[in-house]
Amino acid sequence: MEHLTAQTFREKIFNFEKEKDWKYEGDKPCIIDFYADWCGPCKIVAPLLDELSEEYSGKIDFYKVDTEAEQELSSVFGIRSIPSFLFIPLSGKPQMAMGALPKESFKQAITDVLTIPD
Repeated sequence: MEHLTAQTFREKIFNFEKEKDWKYEGDKPCIIDFYADWCGPCKIVAPLLDELSEEYSGKIDFYKVDTEAEQELSSVFGIRSIPSFLFIPLSGKPQMAMGALPKESFKQAITDVLTIPD
């Protein structure tokens, strides 16, 4: 699971400085975990994301954004509570989910939002 900085986010996900309309730069759907090291619910969800990244290896990219270190990204996406998850399909608009989701909710979003069959 790769950690994104504002710079790598602009390169791999979306260049919010140049583009007004959403334009995903990736070649696979992805899930971005906005977290902080001090966040209890974030620590609970982390092992689930590790499991999912193995289950969907080669189909979905998984990224993490440390909201403390990357405050610019947090403000661009209006992150007010953590954990928050950005589900980004190859085409269409990304969708945000907040809170410590159970594994089944992630799987449902992967099927419905990212259109990856289970």
